[in-house]
Amino acid sequence: MPMEDAQLTLTSDPQRAMRPRSITVPYLYLVIECDRPSSLPMRFCLADTRRIEIGRGAERTHAKHPAEGVRLSVPDRCMSGRHAEVHHADDGSWVLRDLGSKNGSFVNGIQISGDVSLDDGDVIELGHTFFRFRRDAAVPSGASVLDAKDLTTPAGLRTLVPALEQTFANVAKLASSTSSLLLLGETGTGKEVVARSIHELSRKPGAFVGVNCGALPQNLVESELFGSKKGAFSGANEDRMGLVRASDNGTLLLDEVGDLPLTSQASLLRVLQENEVVPVGASKPVSVKLRVLAATHHDLERLANEERFRGDLLARLNGFIIRLPALRDRREDLGLLINALTARIDAGVAFVITPEAMRLIFRYEFPLNVRELEQVLRAALVLATDDPETGVKTIGVEHLPDTLREGPRSAPASRKAGAAKEGSERKSQLIAQMKEHHGNVSAVARAMGTARMQIHRWIRQFGVNPEDYRG
Repeated sequence: MPMEDAQLTLTSDPQRAMRPRSITVPYLYLVIECDRPSSLPMRFCLADTRRIEIGRGAERTHAKHPAEGVRLSVPDRCMSGRHAEVHHADDGSWVLRDLGSKNGSFVNGIQISGDVSLDDGDVIELGHTFFRFRRDAAVPSGASVLDAKDLTTPAGLRTLVPALEQTFANVAKLASSTSSLLLLGETGTGKEVVARSIHELSRKPGAFVGVNCGALPQNLVESELFGSKKGAFSGANEDRMGLVRASDNGTLLLDEVGDLPLTSQASLLRVLQENEVVPVGASKPVSVKLRVLAATHHDLERLANEERFRGDLLARLNGFIIRLPALRDRREDLGLLINALTARIDAGVAFVITPEAMRLIFRYEFPLNVRELEQVLRAALVLATDDPETGVKTIGVEHLPDTLREGPRSAPASRKAGAAKEGSERKSQLIAQMKEHHGNVSAVARAMGTARMQIHRWIRQFGVNPEDYRG
């Protein structure tokens, strides 16, 4: 798709509407091959491509297609030789078309027939391979095709999401500097993993030391962090180095730094400003040289305004802010994360995932993020069915926890009834507009204040045929 045809993102926020609007570029992600989950994912930028034809091949390859596009071959035994294609339609939408495949093509778990317009975030299932279509507010840079196997950064800084990719590129540049870095994100988004990757790239000779500030006993925070002299307090039977000095010439991660008491924040500020620490009970400071990284899920600016976090310490910590998205906002990376997490859980384990199980993983919100995904995989690998001949484990629906099998948070009966009523009203409204505009989809879209592709989705959902209203 030529760049001048790229869709612009819109906003209902009047202040944001005054700012320049960003170009929205479409991408197609090969997220995971269920029969080969160790095969890393791929990303295709569709900005200059009119179609991607997908089918079975002896190995995974991609090549230019004669008709302004790309031919992607996947060694998926359940995929047909010419299975489906994603192409750019004349109305500007992106469409999935099944090419007469034996096992069919699915969008969001529903088998399609004919052409189906794709919405942002749609999950495409061809054979045992899962794809995701996205419109990301980011202009592509570099190659139009990115294979995750070519990524050379540490595992904690690998992603196929363009915006996060740019963030991680900046992190890699800053890793060897002395700039302060503040990692923000929900619990379980992988802040410590990113911090370890920063330490790895910094090549500092000292150790990486991670400490959860919220887990430190209130009466021992300073002695745990800054060390103590023998006899400084009851129970101090020997000199203790403390976590700050343990990371000398290395990296100290202060996880959940927002939970640090105000008195300890003052001592930490001294470490950052003077490069020295005063152990509890000591009269002289001890020099230290270390990189301090901070992480939290709290809003530190709000805490500072409420005088629950020191503003001067915040100014020291937030030289560069890294915002890690929730897992639900980076589902394109599911295959990449599953590969990395299973390698960490059981290096070298051979396993496959059934498509039914993968559908549940895709649709689940993962409120506890990557940490929750890791625990799901850890249990599933233990429970998985072993093939006695090959030793390959199969993760099926029955090996996933109830939270995934039950689907997204179960809606109360009243909400379900409300959704059914809303669907019925939407169908009636659609039929009324079809009658009024004699089946003209463009006119119906304008009347209902939505895009043509949304009208096409409702047409499929409600089984409405525009031809019935043309006369």
